[in-house]
Amino acid sequence: QVQLVESGGGLVQPGGSLRLSCAASGSIFSLYAMAWYRQAPGKQNELVAREWSEGTTNYADSVKGRFTISRDNEKNMVYLQMNRLKPEDTAVYYCNVYASNGNFWGQGTQVTVSS
Repeated sequence: QVQLVESGGGLVQPGGSLRLSCAASGSIFSLYAMAWYRQAPGKQNELVAREWSEGTTNYADSVKGRFTISRDNEKNMVYLQMNRLKPEDTAVYYCNVYASNGNFWGQGTQVTVSS
């Protein structure tokens, strides 16, 4: 089984920055991708950023140029650097690991962007 634990969420003013972290533990077989998703109240879960095992990245149009996904393979960590945050970025952010032995999710971390 794979466990994912997110951290780094919180309250930030518009224009500010946050860095989310996700620690992965357990048995990850062939890793396909690591990603961050988010879900705002009343909205569907949406992909924010994904990094495939070979290094290709995908970003939601709404976060391109502001958010950056990165990984530390030695520490089994994935990060989401979020800059120039906007109120519409407010959501619960979830870490996701897609591997040959399953699709795994963290419990989520709340990000609130408000003045």
